[in-house]
Amino acid sequence: MTTQNLARPRRYRPPAQLGGRTPLNGTFKRRATIVGFLAPALIILGAFVAWPMISALQLSFTDASGFGTPEFVGLDNYVRVFTDSEILQSMGNTALYAVLFTPTAIVVALVLALVINSPRLPFRGFFRSTLFLPFIVSLAVAAFAWSYLLDPQIGLLNYWLQAVGIRIGNVLQDPALAMPTVVAVAVWKSFGFYMVIFLAGLQEIPTSLYEAAQLDGANGWKRFTNVTFPMLSNTMAFVVIVALIAALQAFDQIYVLTGGGPYRSTETIVMQIYQSGFKDLDLGFASALSYVLLIVTLLLSLVQFLFFGRRSKDINS
Repeated sequence: MTTQNLARPRRYRPPAQLGGRTPLNGTFKRRATIVGFLAPALIILGAFVAWPMISALQLSFTDASGFGTPEFVGLDNYVRVFTDSEILQSMGNTALYAVLFTPTAIVVALVLALVINSPRLPFRGFFRSTLFLPFIVSLAVAAFAWSYLLDPQIGLLNYWLQAVGIRIGNVLQDPALAMPTVVAVAVWKSFGFYMVIFLAGLQEIPTSLYEAAQLDGANGWKRFTNVTFPMLSNTMAFVVIVALIAALQAFDQIYVLTGGGPYRSTETIVMQIYQSGFKDLDLGFASALSYVLLIVTLLLSLVQFLFFGRRSKDINS
């Protein structure tokens, strides 16, 4: 072998000749595969979520009724949302529902989670499954069952209470008791879901913290206030936001139990959206009211996002 042969440069072979695959070709195939898997979901979301939302936003600026050609009315529908007395009453009812439902559901769920999480409780799996069962049942179906239980003539609840000398009457037709009653039904239906979330949070707390607190002489209440509750802060924030969003969207049990009555005492924002859109055929106003509710829900979600973002920064720092 001569020196001239050793110095001869090797001919560059392009990657296309090495099996026919280039880095650009491989990247394209990966992206095409990703798009192919995402396409069905994106099409469904676009057709049944994005497009209806855009259409509703357009309707909110018109006087659409489902008949004829809608006319542009600008911000009139949004102004009416904050000036109409019936809408303002519905907002107040929704706020009252949220104030009653959120703390009650959270307290009931947290107490039951603490009880079930106790290792001294027998049949914990049975109780956990039993208490979670109401959440599986449809809220409308549960409301129908409760309507019969609360019936003043044939209801079992009134019958049982009369046996011990208590008569509650027709609570669903009492303006003072109708709202607490529908809230109680919603709490019975929902507390199992929040209880499971609290159970997951409780099981993440290290047992060493309880052992250290017990060695320091802390009783059960001090262990709860100084160990359990602070360690459940993230879980608590999540449950509070989820419960508030659920309260703002209350409809099923109110529609079945009271229909918004008596005297509009249980008529919420979602009930007003249903009334305006499907009964009064005021689709433009119903769309505007829906977007106001959407903005409030997004603000609550933003609060949750900011809270957890700040918590993660504090933990990392």
